[in-house]
Amino acid sequence: MSLSLFALMMSSPAAAVAPAEPVMPKPAVILAETKRVADWQLANRTNWATMPAARKSVQEVRDWQQATFWIALTELANRDKAYAKPLLDLGRAEKWQMGDLPFHADDQLIGQAWLWAAQNGEGRKAIAPTRAYFDHVLANRPTIGLEFIPVAPGKGTSTCTDRWCWCDALFMAPPTMLRLAKATGDRRYADFVHQEWKATTDYLFDPSEQLYFRDSRFFDMSDAKGRKLFWSRGNGWVMGGLVRVLQVLDKKDPQRPYYEKLFKGMAARLVTLQKADGYWPASLLDNDPGAPPESSGTAFFTYAFAWGVDNGLLDRATYQPSAVRGWAALQRAVQPDGMLGWVQQVGDRPDSVSATETQFYGSGAYLLAGTAMYDLSSKQLKH
Repeated sequence: MSLSLFALMMSSPAAAVAPAEPVMPKPAVILAETKRVADWQLANRTNWATMPAARKSVQEVRDWQQATFWIALTELANRDKAYAKPLLDLGRAEKWQMGDLPFHADDQLIGQAWLWAAQNGEGRKAIAPTRAYFDHVLANRPTIGLEFIPVAPGKGTSTCTDRWCWCDALFMAPPTMLRLAKATGDRRYADFVHQEWKATTDYLFDPSEQLYFRDSRFFDMSDAKGRKLFWSRGNGWVMGGLVRVLQVLDKKDPQRPYYEKLFKGMAARLVTLQKADGYWPASLLDNDPGAPPESSGTAFFTYAFAWGVDNGLLDRATYQPSAVRGWAALQRAVQPDGMLGWVQQVGDRPDSVSATETQFYGSGAYLLAGTAMYDLSSKQLKH
């Protein structure tokens, strides 16, 4: 696919021009910046005019588009209790239900917010619908193949999505199921995750590039210059998913080395693909100087690098400067009113982007990056 659509983007010197090499901000500054974006999103959660390209499904709070923000808000609530109330109010209003599709990973992400609520005052009732949902999955486990065959020409949906046949799914479903396994003590959920994650990786991971294809349609696809198409946000979903998997796997879990190796391998490749301005391009192998900012992929990679350094999985000298550059770039994407701009809209591949485009999942990725950067800066300050 040609990335010529980028020529249509809006220019924004504030987003495109990087300052001198940034330094790690103080924790209080990072937290204030993170809260500013969270506050804007909470205040505009039903202002659909701010997301003109959004699907109507964005109005469904249990859909992945909003769920990314809500599960990220749990991380902010862990650091500022004032953000717990909107989460708990949301869960009560939704009666702790999952999405409507019985097997689709996108409808499973919101369960992470409900599992957090269960640990923060709501108890077992907040877990019950999530457990029933996944018990149904285990009892009726899909056995279809992972080839992504569109249901109609030009459509980005396929019957294979009852399994994790697109790389985004690795952020949506596995961390939810592993948190459920930990909350209930039922290993069946974890066993399912390990089996299905490896099946998806065996199919979609390119070992020569240490990156994931979005789905099987992209195996032989390239851009106008003949470069493979590895979507930034798609690989961002995977890196974010790896963080959230590693957060809940016990250090002695025999499955943990598999995920650590994958995380480190992808990080080693991704750190070489960051642009001089701190952003990652929407198409990861697009090293053209004029490639525009894109904040959602950049936020996920900043999250992964900050968390990886903070937890001893990534070398500080290599990855902390990259995380700091990524965070500085994200600040240039935040508009004066607190809206995160330069978020590529819903899609399945690199596409055009502008300063005025935002989405719940962009804000969510930003919150994840902000809370991880806050933790990293806090520990650095203590030492």
